[in-house]
Amino acid sequence: MEVGRVSLMGAETWQRLGTGQVRGDTLLVRRAAPGQLDRLFIGMDAQAQRHILIKLLDSDSDLDDQQTRGVRVITRELSGDGHEPGRYLDLACQDPSGHPAFDLIGGEIADRLLANNDAAPIAVSKVIGKWRRFWGQVPRSMLSTSEQLGLFAEMWFLKTWLATRVPFADALKRWRGPLGSRHDFEWQGRSVEVKATMSTRGAIHRINGVDQLEPPDRGELFLFSLRVREEAGAENTLPLLIRLCQQAVADDPDAASMLDSRLAQAGYSPAHDCEYAKLHLRVAGEGLYRVTTDFPRVVPSSFVAGVPEGVERIEYEVNLGAFNRLRVAERSSDPFVL
Repeated sequence: MEVGRVSLMGAETWQRLGTGQVRGDTLLVRRAAPGQLDRLFIGMDAQAQRHILIKLLDSDSDLDDQQTRGVRVITRELSGDGHEPGRYLDLACQDPSGHPAFDLIGGEIADRLLANNDAAPIAVSKVIGKWRRFWGQVPRSMLSTSEQLGLFAEMWFLKTWLATRVPFADALKRWRGPLGSRHDFEWQGRSVEVKATMSTRGAIHRINGVDQLEPPDRGELFLFSLRVREEAGAENTLPLLIRLCQQAVADDPDAASMLDSRLAQAGYSPAHDCEYAKLHLRVAGEGLYRVTTDFPRVVPSSFVAGVPEGVERIEYEVNLGAFNRLRVAERSSDPFVL
């Protein structure tokens, strides 16, 4: 998946700057995407800091933001070779380790400017605000393949199943797994545990602990099963699915902020989208199961005398192939009220 239509990713774009010497407060400046977006420039200062420059229109307001770790945004007057004189937004990357993320920020800003939906200061504020939430909460390490699959399944259930029955903002409030809740989705009277598998033997899922399939104190528990296959030609990727969810709440600032915060708490950062996008998934099967007393599970009551003393953790696998009688919906379009 290409993160932005105007790609600022990789060293090639910055190599357009050449090797000219920069002194004092001057910038070495070149257009970022000649012929595509003439207002957008890249620059390098005497300290080798990278800059993204956006020429402001007369109607655009100033913007100054120095609260985002690693990125400073100021409004400044610029004149010289390589760009038109005038008023510019200047985004400076103050941390070399943040160059990949800085390129993604530039791509997102370029997308918004090309779409012409927002004035430049508003577009920059929205993108910087989103990235501030991620930088403030998540580590820089990538999710493992297993963790990517788990997050994909949760986002699939959120968008394809839950948000088709209730408003997206309400569905988002029910996503409680990233907050440390026992089940991935929880609301009054019901909980849903989400599981993904790439097993070729069917709906076989790993259960973590004796509490995971224990129902809520007052309500029902369901298990959502998602079977996926890794296929180079498949369209589904984790970044694409997340992008679709973000688009669904783009007009609701509170919901958009909640979605980004939940993703950050789940360990996701868009800085790794290029790697995540390499995992192409085909949905091979899905289903929602009611977890009843005859559901294949191990819970505290499975032990007559309780969980043996000294046993810290129990992990096991369930095979849902012989339990179709407990499946209440095979696809999201099936009639079922959540």
